Amino acid sequence: MSTLVIPDIEILNRQDIRKLTLDQLKAWMVEQGEKPFRAKQVYEWIWKLTATSFAEMNNIALPLREKLERHFTLNTVEVNTSQLSEDYTIKSTFRLFDGNIVEGVLIPHPKRMTACVSSQVGCSLTCSFCATGKMDRIRNLNADEIYDQVVRIKEQSEQNYNRALTNIVYMGMGEPLLNYANVMKSIERITAPDGLNMAARRITVSTAGIAKMIKKMADDGIKANLALSLHAANDTKRNEIMPINETNSLEALKEALVYYHQKTGRKVTYEYILLSHFNDNLEDAKELLQFSKLIPCKVNIIEYNPIGDGLFQKSGDDRLEPFMRYLADRGVQVNVRRSRGKDIDAACGQLAIKDQKEEA
Repeated sequence: MSTLVIPDIEILNRQDIRKLTLDQLKAWMVEQGEKPFRAKQVYEWIWKLTATSFAEMNNIALPLREKLERHFTLNTVEVNTSQLSEDYTIKSTFRLFDGNIVEGVLIPHPKRMTACVSSQVGCSLTCSFCATGKMDRIRNLNADEIYDQVVRIKEQSEQNYNRALTNIVYMGMGEPLLNYANVMKSIERITAPDGLNMAARRITVSTAGIAKMIKKMADDGIKANLALSLHAANDTKRNEIMPINETNSLEALKEALVYYHQKTGRKVTYEYILLSHFNDNLEDAKELLQFSKLIPCKVNIIEYNPIGDGLFQKSGDDRLEPFMRYLADRGVQVNVRRSRGKDIDAACGQLAIKDQKEEA
């Protein structure tokens, strides 16, 4: 079927249409002499039906589509490059409307299909074990750009594996809680019946630890899950690998986490990357155990994907197993997350950096 192409028309100073609420779009329709119900049709196209152009909106009359084209942009995200791992993980870079690049990952599992999405172009937190930490933060992603990553990964899941997307983690490039408004707007659209209609309990926001924003999540009644990238349960080691800890100490995070649990009643996930001979001995496990007693939680022990600078290496099973067993034997709910995509640019930020260098 051929796609209808809207002819060349005068372009005005255009606004991103997905920054409008449905009520704002209705008001615009009335101003333009259009029927208000047209707003709901367009809104469905730009969110639920994930249109990439106004030309696709085939139940909208051509004169209105031309008017939309003159007044608005539809800044969709495109897959730039993809890598397929031997374990079936698909890692992609996405090109934004302004040419910037971010990453996303589809992680297949027998029981779930998970999308890992980015919230910023680059990152300002400079965590020493993370490839994204080597990049400058260029800008925050808009809510629709985050939403589109989910859409593109959802398409990859359906097209490559004939399986529906089940889970979303905000664990890609950037710190989600430093782009709070857009991240929460994207969750609202992902969970909305006139959006992707996914359950909030299937979404996890992972933070390096912004104490005041963890409290804000609780105050705002955000129903998505919360994960804290902990990686060390004492301030000295955490300061060394995560400079954000200097302004958001473990004590501040404890206070925020207790507040969060009291307000929401939900358990928190602690993400803990094991770095060989740095944070993987039994003393580290004891400190993590004490931190885990604070509120109901589960701990994900994550196998490290080295980023090529030689600063850290992943812990061997001879250190991982006793670490995990120490926690499990003392009642901590603990899971091991094995590294995925080992044969591709798996570490967060690696593929985006590679693509940027190639383009440069």
